[in-house]
Amino acid sequence: MLRFLNRLRSPSEPHIDRLMSPFQRFAAEEASGGILLLACTVAALIWANSVFEHNYEGIWDTRLTIGFRNFLVDEPVHFWINDALMAVFFFVVGLEIKRSVLLGELASFRQAALPVVAAIGGMVVPAGFYLALNAGGEGADGWAIPMSTDIAFSLGVVALLGSRVPMSLKVFLTAFAIVDDIGAVVVIAIFFTESISWVNLAVGGGLLGALVLMNIIGLRNPVVYGIVGVVVWVSFFKSGIHPTVAGILIAMTIPLKVRINPEQFVARGRALLDEFARDGDSGPRRGDLALTTVRQSSALEELEIAAREVESPLQRLEHSLHPIVAFAIMPLFALSNAGVLLGSDIIGLLTTPVSLGIMLGLVIGKPLGIGIFTWLAVKSGLAYLPEGVTWRHILGAAWLGGIGFTMSIFVTGLAFTDATLITDAKLGILVASIVAGVAGYLMLRSSTKESDVSPAEPEAT
Repeated sequence: MLRFLNRLRSPSEPHIDRLMSPFQRFAAEEASGGILLLACTVAALIWANSVFEHNYEGIWDTRLTIGFRNFLVDEPVHFWINDALMAVFFFVVGLEIKRSVLLGELASFRQAALPVVAAIGGMVVPAGFYLALNAGGEGADGWAIPMSTDIAFSLGVVALLGSRVPMSLKVFLTAFAIVDDIGAVVVIAIFFTESISWVNLAVGGGLLGALVLMNIIGLRNPVVYGIVGVVVWVSFFKSGIHPTVAGILIAMTIPLKVRINPEQFVARGRALLDEFARDGDSGPRRGDLALTTVRQSSALEELEIAAREVESPLQRLEHSLHPIVAFAIMPLFALSNAGVLLGSDIIGLLTTPVSLGIMLGLVIGKPLGIGIFTWLAVKSGLAYLPEGVTWRHILGAAWLGGIGFTMSIFVTGLAFTDATLITDAKLGILVASIVAGVAGYLMLRSSTKESDVSPAEPEAT
């Protein structure tokens, strides 16, 4: 704590560093989480194709009952991972979306134009490739599977390249992946809802309205938002709308406002530091054992309050939940969903219309869609390439956009109920994600040889 207090006296870091450090922390966690995600994927494949195959299925099919009376939910473990824990994942995605739109990389039209257009191309073209092979067939409902980008895996590949990749490209990749997530949630809400219980939906909607009101009146306690949020999740589940949608909507109600600005915090912190220093080492002390004085304890408590007031509830929640999502929820999702029984006819599985459609969509459709739409946006003057980013960088990032994995597997579970189609889809996703990841890595690795200078933002005239 003393080290933290002393930092208040040091010169503040440059403005650009303060702006970039939250994104850098986010990217580092995503990249590290991507490595763990890969390990869990490999473990799931080995487990599902070993002599313990039946144990793999048995664990996820074990039923777990949670709740009380009319809000009792009795579902298999697989449900609790895919629908409950993934709602937390979507909640964090919602926090990222709100932060990005209001204060981040999507905060202005000029900033948002390129990743938004790129993401639209990266959703429309892959879906078209898939439907070209599956329209009218039994796999037609899987058209949304190749639309998604797995941000953890994508940033994990970028992390392997280190300083070869400019930070502006990482921001672009993250931004269009966030827009991708928005598209995925819209698709889930509209196309994967079969029937609606309007009573339960009204309850959930009313509680969402209450959360908005709590935000307006300045309530900042995350526990209250959490309790109401759980009831909203149950209401959405009972209504027939996929409960992960609730995670996004709840996130939109979390306050982003702060109560004091950084200058006020620094002034208050220095005053409290002086207050703390006034008593020096006068508290009880014996060797390394020590107690603060009443004055020092009071100063520390006030400093903790000031630290909470200078940071928004949204930012605190994002910082605290993101590691849980990256290092627990997503690896558990991979472990429970990536276990595909390969069998002896792998070539046969990879040549089904569903597998081929997904592979073409992710490996060919994604880079084509992102690349062409980005080129059109820049050439039309609608957007500009970020500083330090070349067209080779864009193509490499576009291929990394073809790493669908997590979101694609998630959508597979919503699109199909037939076990054969699910297996075909998962295998196609795994192969396509590997191919797209390798292609993107090689393209970005060679991008250091690119001599073209990317265009900067045009000056206003």
